[in-house]
Amino acid sequence: MNDDQLLRYSRHVMLDAIGIEGQRRLLASHALIIGAGGLGSPVALYLATAGVGRLTVVDHDSVDVTNLQRQIAHNLSRVGQPKAESVKHSIGAINPDVTVRALAQRADAALLDSLLPEVDVVLDCTDNFRTRHLVNSACVKHHKPLVSGAAIGFDGQVSVYDTRQPEAPCYACVFPPDAAFEDVACSTMGVFAPLVGIIGSVQAAEALKLLVGAGTPLAGRLLMLDALSMRWDEIGIARQPGCPVCGQCG
Repeated sequence: MNDDQLLRYSRHVMLDAIGIEGQRRLLASHALIIGAGGLGSPVALYLATAGVGRLTVVDHDSVDVTNLQRQIAHNLSRVGQPKAESVKHSIGAINPDVTVRALAQRADAALLDSLLPEVDVVLDCTDNFRTRHLVNSACVKHHKPLVSGAAIGFDGQVSVYDTRQPEAPCYACVFPPDAAFEDVACSTMGVFAPLVGIIGSVQAAEALKLLVGAGTPLAGRLLMLDALSMRWDEIGIARQPGCPVCGQCG
């Protein structure tokens, strides 16, 4: 690290669990963020400010005025612009040393297969089960840790799915692809503005811990938040031997 970086990241360097070597690992890391909305905004900003050297941001949508209630990486001047590009501009204003690749397209299986070999961690910040399952399958296939978050109304959840660990489940172990889960859109259900910031911040923290090798990750645990009572609940989750995605792993 150069002198400017030592100053910028000095509060990380002071932490025994990170230090200079941990910060160097962050600077050399590459994170893939799927979704640049409510969850993706705090995720991208915190990973960038923390010094993750490369970020790839994927989102096919454009900024809408209704997004600005909670999607803090965007602003009024960028309404109509691709969200991925908007996030890139916000990161550049905070930490121009971070290399950001903005992809204004859907995260389909072909794109994920092309991106995952070169990244160190994947963060699912999307809002629909189909994409979540595509991302999960790609992470299992390419042996990449997945940090997954979800938020709607006043309820949020977050976990780490890391099938590099023999007992750790994948997303499909907990939410089977053939189960009848109903996607609920923010436009019809609404979402409490700070909720996405809370869940997205936890996702960013888990990704940074994975990249540095600090602490205990959320693998095998699902955190659920009821923001109305501000109560966190945790349940243990295990790999399912019959899982169609990761059942043959490990």
